[in-house]
Amino acid sequence: MESTMPLSILIGIFSGFLGSLMGSGGGIFIVPFLTLLGNVPIHKTIPASLIAVIATSISGGSSYIKQGITNIKLAFLLEVSTTLGALTGSVIALFISSWSLFIIFSILLFYISISTFRTRGLEEKQIKDEDIKIDKLSRFFNIKSEYYDNASRKKVKYTVLGVDKGLAISFLAGVGSGLLGIGGGAVKVGAMNLFMKVPIKVAVGTSQFMLGATASTSAMLYLFVGLMDLHLVAPLAIGTIVGTSIGSRIMNRFRSRTIKLMIVVFLTYLAYAMLAKGLLLGFGVKLPTIT
Repeated sequence: MESTMPLSILIGIFSGFLGSLMGSGGGIFIVPFLTLLGNVPIHKTIPASLIAVIATSISGGSSYIKQGITNIKLAFLLEVSTTLGALTGSVIALFISSWSLFIIFSILLFYISISTFRTRGLEEKQIKDEDIKIDKLSRFFNIKSEYYDNASRKKVKYTVLGVDKGLAISFLAGVGSGLLGIGGGAVKVGAMNLFMKVPIKVAVGTSQFMLGATASTSAMLYLFVGLMDLHLVAPLAIGTIVGTSIGSRIMNRFRSRTIKLMIVVFLTYLAYAMLAKGLLLGFGVKLPTIT
């Protein structure tokens, strides 16, 4: 495992940087990069990735709170269902083969990539109260807030809608965390932005704040059953903290469209690579290689 330490640190830095831009914690990049570049068994990369996600949440989450981007009330609301999902996913993962995990992971990546691309042109704007149709559950929680967008140089006000959809998808995000070691952040960001009408930067900051609790639930189960490789965890966590510290400081300077397009390119490539490996291991089908 010593030979993979430098690679693990580099993967951690790169994944932490990208993860902090999309609120995913980097786990969505760590798992495929370790399995594809480092040839580390996927059942070892998942628990290691969860620890890196926890480190990311501590580092990046505090930065977004200081910038006034994170919606803490929304984070606590969604974390309840996410944690339940994380525990469910961790149990399921113990009984699933490696090739099926590769394919499941690729499907999730493709979904996130397509959803992100479809909303690439939507600009964050001030939402007028008279244009909002608030459902009963959203009216009950009444979550409204604002933040200062450095890219557009103005305050962005918003009202959280679709709380019922947000809770349901957060549960699925938690399942993805426990099952795939990704922290569930990428799914939560998409859910908050697409269904709850939360600005993408607020979704990123809020997701980053939530990641630690979500990943901790799954990580404890993996530690209990003896699947945690500390030699892999340490360099990943160090690299991820460095990358996250950089990304969280510059995220608010980017336009939302730029952030989304950056992520689409990487997610699409990783999704294809993971699908190719899953089909090869499970069915002997070899797809064309992209280099």
